[in-house]
Amino acid sequence: MERFHGLTIKEAQVKLEKKEISSVELVQSCLKRIKEADGKVHACLSVLEERALIEAREADIQRLKGGQNKLSGIPMIVKDNIMTAGIRTTAASKILENYIAPYDATIVEKLKAEGAIIIAKANLDEFAHGASTENSAFGPTRNPWDLERVPGGSSGGSAAAIAADMAVFSLGTDTGGSIRCPASFCGVVGLKPTYGRCSRFGLISMTSSTDVPGPITKNVEDAAIILGITAGLDRRDATTVPFKVPNYETAIKKGIAGARIGIPSEYFGEGIDIQVRESVENAIATFKKLGAEIIEVSLPHTKYGIPVYYIITPSEISSNLARFDGIKYGYSETSEKSREEHSLIEIYQKSRGIGFGPEAKRRIMLGTYALSAGYFDAYYLQAQKVRTIIKRELDDVLERADFLLTPTSPHPAFKIGEKASDPLKMYLEDIFVTGASLAGLPAISIPCGFTRNLPVGLQLIGRRFGEETILRAAYNYEQATGWHKMKPPI
Repeated sequence: MERFHGLTIKEAQVKLEKKEISSVELVQSCLKRIKEADGKVHACLSVLEERALIEAREADIQRLKGGQNKLSGIPMIVKDNIMTAGIRTTAASKILENYIAPYDATIVEKLKAEGAIIIAKANLDEFAHGASTENSAFGPTRNPWDLERVPGGSSGGSAAAIAADMAVFSLGTDTGGSIRCPASFCGVVGLKPTYGRCSRFGLISMTSSTDVPGPITKNVEDAAIILGITAGLDRRDATTVPFKVPNYETAIKKGIAGARIGIPSEYFGEGIDIQVRESVENAIATFKKLGAEIIEVSLPHTKYGIPVYYIITPSEISSNLARFDGIKYGYSETSEKSREEHSLIEIYQKSRGIGFGPEAKRRIMLGTYALSAGYFDAYYLQAQKVRTIIKRELDDVLERADFLLTPTSPHPAFKIGEKASDPLKMYLEDIFVTGASLAGLPAISIPCGFTRNLPVGLQLIGRRFGEETILRAAYNYEQATGWHKMKPPI
């Protein structure tokens, strides 16, 4: 069987329309690739072979009848904290190990309406708590570029799967870098839309004030295609807005001559890998050649992003995870007999004590402490005030610049286990990506080079609802370089 799993969305669309390949062949090729590579990478928690092939046959039949949607017969992988009707949705936690989602998330609903086929659910840090995908209850995902290294997190399974060509595209979620960080480490494209651009309905909530779903793709054009489908108002999510959704796919083809790019000095200081710096500086030079104007800017409150994020995030987590109590749904440590012998509090303690992993427990405890009566003003309220300052600072700078350019991460992927014993070091992984999340701004990570044979990511941060601008800039850079065409050795 010819291998088609390396196709982009656009390439697959063309081949399917010309009947050069069938949906069944495309899905079979991706499923075969999963069987070949996922034993080493562990990007997938559930593989839906039988279901996917049935849907692929239906897509081929509809195409023969002249009926075809934008993504008809194109396989995708969905992060396992996104609800998928009738499919196991675990959030990579033992407490939801056997949970079957009763409905689709809005973004899944929209993509399925355009004909996309779910072939697998992707691994992640438990409840999206992490920057390495080592915190999954079902084992870590490995980076396809180096199996001894992490793929980033929390959407590590989604990014590793696309880097290894297990599907044409995938979905992730980004709370404080969870799409951009793994995209950077795995050498793929990861887009975090503006908070409110895409519906959060059907996401298993982590931090409700920053959670955003978004695409992980093989190139920028594919990210534009997926955003165009998933963006828009959703009456089931009050955080979405009734703004018109641009034609991103067309908009990205325009040039960027005259665009003003802000370079924040705080993102190029001490601690950044020398080769990462060189790759990003080379990217800046490329943008100059494309006609962009480079301006230096300052974001002095950037240094407070991590402490602010790691007060607000655990606080919201402690509230959002309270629903997982071993009673209504999910893992329960108690039988009918033991329910008669134990109090309700004891049932909660046993179910949550066994059902949650160490990082989930750590964040619940930190958040509960920060929200407690004696510390609420000193921690949570103060963090929200500083968050407002960070937001205003970014908005002010973006009045002078069309978008900001930074490294996505200060270094390439680190080794599995390297930071597991020090949670603070792990939290510092989000240093360049939390600002955009706290401010609700759109941001994209694209490949811009290599260091020690590992991918380097470039981050572009745009104005609120300015996805069109950062996608266009990313596309122009991509066309001028070609880093996105590099494939891992697996």
